[in-house]
Amino acid sequence: MPLYEYNASRMNGRTVKGRLQARNFADLRKLLEDEGLYLFEYKEATDRQNVKPLKPKQLSEFCRDLGMMIGAGISLIRALNIMVQRDVHPRLKKSYIRLHQSLQRGLMLSEAMEEQGGIFPELLINMYKASEASGGMEDTSRKMAVHYEKSYKLTQKIRSAMVYPIILIIVTLTVLMAVFLLILPKFFTLFDMVNTPIPAITQFMINISKGLQSNWMYVLIFILVIIAGFRALKQIPSVRRGLDRFKLRIPKAGRLLRTIYTARFARTLCSCYSSGISIISALENTRETMGNKYIASQFGQLITDIRNGESLSAAIGRVDGLDRKLAASVMIGEETGRLDMMLEDTADAFDFEADIALERLTAIVEPVMIVLMAVIIGSIMISVILPLPTIYNAVGTQGGM
Repeated sequence: MPLYEYNASRMNGRTVKGRLQARNFADLRKLLEDEGLYLFEYKEATDRQNVKPLKPKQLSEFCRDLGMMIGAGISLIRALNIMVQRDVHPRLKKSYIRLHQSLQRGLMLSEAMEEQGGIFPELLINMYKASEASGGMEDTSRKMAVHYEKSYKLTQKIRSAMVYPIILIIVTLTVLMAVFLLILPKFFTLFDMVNTPIPAITQFMINISKGLQSNWMYVLIFILVIIAGFRALKQIPSVRRGLDRFKLRIPKAGRLLRTIYTARFARTLCSCYSSGISIISALENTRETMGNKYIASQFGQLITDIRNGESLSAAIGRVDGLDRKLAASVMIGEETGRLDMMLEDTADAFDFEADIALERLTAIVEPVMIVLMAVIIGSIMISVILPLPTIYNAVGTQGGM
């Protein structure tokens, strides 16, 4: 039995909000009337704790398919019905079915998407809400398809750039654990049997190996606690803002992140502004898509400055975390009356810069990781080899005696 969220009123005009299970709308209205309440607004509730937002690739496919069918003259309800019949992920199909059912109840597409409880992002909902008023749903669908496709491609490039360093780190840690727990103890047993001075680096490696052997469980628990603690701290808004600010200060990587955030800001603002959304609402939508809490925290002052009559370019120029070239591009767009075009060109330019920066960063990280791994493994080998001549001499002396 579905769960509904409702707004109702009593005879005295007092508004009542609540949640109630009912078989359908008629049943919901009857249950409320039995309690002296008169229903005037309702929607099917969604358990937001179990809701997973659609990924950019899925959003791009949804918008592209919808735009193509609307452009071909297919009605919105029939378009959703066609999408329901397709072979897609079960979670996506379920969302399409709910959208189709909501449209059949007479809701607008944006209202139907809001009922999904967080599956669709606020940006897309607001874009469709604006297009419903202006009649440009086809253009909005195609534009948002491109928007989410570029977002998906950029995310994939970042992940691909991180794959190799992550693999090297995992391999390095695995090799180190195998060396310290399985290989080195056999050599160190030999060192213990010979009463000769041991170099400091060898003694250091012996201490690490013995410490891991006797306390590996505590080491594992400590690592897990550190990871869990870090993840918990990231949920604290002030800590998350501090971490996001620190990311922007990291050499090389910080510059790359600024470029990515600037491209995301320009593209999202362009999509909203060119669809007829007011600049204030466009900035509100853009704030939710930044992916950096520190930059997003500055949007309140940014919006206030614009409401007080300041130009967009001047206000953007004071946002820490966005590339300074963005403000200059916006100023040109304001002066020429082609702000949407300038934002789109700027986003494309920063996307290109992000690609180049990713390639450069990968080119730097890979050799650094290889050298670091070589230094660690080389130090272990030196610690084993260094005392061997002394041990051989000691054994030879004892044999001669």
